[in-house]
Amino acid sequence: MKLLKKRQKKAHIMEIQLNGGSVADKIKFAREHFEKQVTISQVFSQDEMIDCIGVTKGHGYKGVTSRWHTKKLPRKTHKGLRKVACIGAWHPSRVSFSVARAGQKGYHHRTEINKKVYRIGLGSDKANARTEFDPVEKSITPMGGFPQYGIVRQDYIMVKGCVMGTKKRPITLRKSLITQTKRVAFEKITLKFIDTSSKFGHGRFQTAEEKKSFMGPVKKDKIASEKAATKA
Repeated sequence: MKLLKKRQKKAHIMEIQLNGGSVADKIKFAREHFEKQVTISQVFSQDEMIDCIGVTKGHGYKGVTSRWHTKKLPRKTHKGLRKVACIGAWHPSRVSFSVARAGQKGYHHRTEINKKVYRIGLGSDKANARTEFDPVEKSITPMGGFPQYGIVRQDYIMVKGCVMGTKKRPITLRKSLITQTKRVAFEKITLKFIDTSSKFGHGRFQTAEEKKSFMGPVKKDKIASEKAATKA
């Protein structure tokens, strides 16, 4: 956890089951890996299908329109229009589970299956966003850093699609539990381009060098050179 340089210092603790072999073999494997790092490339591989487990982004107590996307009632409706007009018949004299009601939205534990691994990059590699078709030496961190996260200094894994939760929320990745039979599961991925432009605004440049060559010398460069000249 200290390697991430975030506010939190205490590491997340998780219990993981060991499978395969006898009890003695499992104990031996666990003892051999005490206080040792297990890199992501030791567990997962390129083009593999994995599952993501985590808690979704919380939105608090919400009404039926936001929570279940029910149709809003007409404008002149009495006592509000973001409601369900009829929550059921007189009998059975209870509200069915299938009727949309207000309540907690988000912050739910979810498991999403079959996320394809597009790339596993090394944090030590300064050109870990380079591809065969885009040979520019650039890091996976976009210009200005990832919003609300910062700079990626450790190994990273790139998966297809979205992943639940907010920034910095811990996600559990696991091997797929189902036998893969579809062609998409065995497809070999060759990335052509990874966009590293700024994610804060309308990013135009992939690297700082590209921006500098396009913009030319700017005011802050002039001030820096003047300061250096006065010191000398």
